[in-house]
Amino acid sequence: MDDSANSTDGLHGNAAYVTLMNEIRDGKLVPGDRLREVELAARLGVSRTPVREAIRQLEADGLVTHLPRQGASVRQLEYPEVMELYEMRAVLEGTAARLAARTASDVELAELTAINEDMRACDSAEEAARLNRVFHAALLDASKNRFLHKSMMGLHRALIILGPTTLSQTLRFENAVDEHDSVLAALRARDGAAAETAMRAHIEAAQQVRIRALRATNPALTPD
Repeated sequence: MDDSANSTDGLHGNAAYVTLMNEIRDGKLVPGDRLREVELAARLGVSRTPVREAIRQLEADGLVTHLPRQGASVRQLEYPEVMELYEMRAVLEGTAARLAARTASDVELAELTAINEDMRACDSAEEAARLNRVFHAALLDASKNRFLHKSMMGLHRALIILGPTTLSQTLRFENAVDEHDSVLAALRARDGAAAETAMRAHIEAAQQVRIRALRATNPALTPD
C-alpha cells in the first residue's frame, strides 16, 4: 500500500513540476510570486506532497527560492545573471550552429527550413514560440554533440525564469525568422564560422529585446 501511494505521489509530483515550470515559462507565474502549497495543491487537484516535491525540484533548477518568513517564491534574476545567461546561450548555440554546418544531413537542413517557413506563416504568438523552440532544438540535435546538448538543457531550464518569449512582439518575430534564414544559409553553405556568427547575432538580438522588456516591467533591473 505504501509503495503504491509513493508511486502515485511520484507521478503527481512530476505532473505538478511540469505544470509549474510551464506556468513560469508562459508568464502565468512571475518572479516574486509566492508558491503556497495548499493553494497549489487545490488548484492542481493533488495532495501537498507532490506539490512540495515539485517546488523542491524547481528550487534545484534555480527557478524557485525560499525567502525568510515568506516561503517559496519564483526567483527574480538580477541584471548580471540575465546578461550571463544570454552570453552563455550565444556561446553554446553559436557552437551548435558551427558544428551543425559540418554534421547536419540534408534531411535535417530541409526540416530546419520547413520549421522556419512554418514560423513565417503562423499567426499565433504561442505557436511561433513553440516552433522557435522546435527550430533551436532541431539545430542542437543536428550538431550531434551529446555534451553540448546536456549543457544546453541546463541553460534552457535557467532561461525559463525569464518568462514569455520576446516573439510576441511583431517586429521581433519577423526579425527572428529572417535571422534564422541567415543561419540556414550558412548551414547550407557548410560554412561553420558564418553559421556561428549568424547564430550569435540572433541570440544577441533577442537579448537586447529581452533587456528592454524586463526594464519596462521592472525599472530596478539595471546595471550596478
